[in-house]
Amino acid sequence: MHRFEKRLQFEARLATNIYGQIASIDAIKGQWRLANTLSPQMVQRLQTSVLVTSTGASTRIEGSKLSDKDVQALFRNQRITKFRTRDEQEVGGYLEVLKTVFEQWRDISFTENTILGLHQRMLHHSAKDVRHKGVYKLGSNRVEARDQDGQLVGIVFDPTPPHLVSKEMQELIDWTKQELAGSTFPKLLVIANFVFEFLAIHPFQDGNGRLSRILTNLLLLQSDYAFCPFVSHEKIVEESKTDYYIALNKTQQSWKSDDEDLSPWLLFFLSVVGKQSEQALVLMTEEPTEIFLSELQLQVWEYANSCETFSRKEIVDATGLNPRTVDHTLRKLVEMNKIERFGQARATRYRLKK
Repeated sequence: MHRFEKRLQFEARLATNIYGQIASIDAIKGQWRLANTLSPQMVQRLQTSVLVTSTGASTRIEGSKLSDKDVQALFRNQRITKFRTRDEQEVGGYLEVLKTVFEQWRDISFTENTILGLHQRMLHHSAKDVRHKGVYKLGSNRVEARDQDGQLVGIVFDPTPPHLVSKEMQELIDWTKQELAGSTFPKLLVIANFVFEFLAIHPFQDGNGRLSRILTNLLLLQSDYAFCPFVSHEKIVEESKTDYYIALNKTQQSWKSDDEDLSPWLLFFLSVVGKQSEQALVLMTEEPTEIFLSELQLQVWEYANSCETFSRKEIVDATGLNPRTVDHTLRKLVEMNKIERFGQARATRYRLKK
């Protein structure tokens, strides 16, 4: 039995939990494929929103300080050829590669060359990564613990050494392709195994976390989880960042041992895709308010969601929007039955409709 297959054998109670989660996700996957009720307007707005949200979340997980608003500004000006800061360079690269995956996933072959190429493109704008973009690591990238004087006190995690990376990556890619084409294991188990093993190998000097999330999108789309471009899994991971690292750490403790335990990572991975699928289900049944608002109107709606009650003047002062835009948006939200008006004249205020 292959090492990857052995780690996907579970005791009865755990297997019931895991396969139950997979069944729930796959049920929504089927509903999404059959329903296909999203309007063209909604599709365009959601895909743009997810590109921005996913890029912001994935780069912030690795230490970027750019907000979604910052990412949105970069997205609007995609003709920029030189980004000023490292954060902007990383955002620009991730945004471009994720957009390619969302648009061209049907034509992307899952091969070693593809992974190297995606890494190269993801780091295309990163000035400090010129020497190692698109190539496997040449030096150790183990995770070390050091004291406040910079002295090594221990190894948190020791990934695959450089001279074995190509061999282990090719083995991982070959097994993953074989299993995704077959029916031995549910595809979600195969994808989860790939993502963990990729992160454990840590094949590149930098960018492994970001690329793992790009590849997650690619493999989910190629496995017919078509809701991926409409709900950001990266955002869900960012919101559970502590659990993400705990799950990886626990799973890495038994990596390459005689008794590997993938369950901590697998349960985390399935929880993320589960939340993603549940949010997709909401999109199928009720179009969110945001879809019907312009970018300026969205600022009013976001402010409304941050307050118990609010006035026209408070919105103008907080957002800097033109008072006429605020007036028009408030009327629209009242007509949509999203907010209600109370008070009169200068005492008029608004609140979310319950």
